[in-house]
Amino acid sequence: MNNKSCCQNVNKCIECTVTQCKYHNNTENYCTLDKIQVGTHEKDPKMPSCTDCNSFVLK
Repeated sequence: MNNKSCCQNVNKCIECTVTQCKYHNNTENYCTLDKIQVGTHEKDPKMPSCTDCNSFVLK
């Protein structure tokens, strides 16, 4: 996974509103990573709240 240290570029394919994430663009609601890893904390996920962005890094 490409972990950019600068958060100025946006990936228009990955919308994101988690402003606490290191990879959130500070001016638009997009991620700055080239790709993200999506996972789950549930054994049998059935709804969006059961999934997680495993690329999240706290600012």
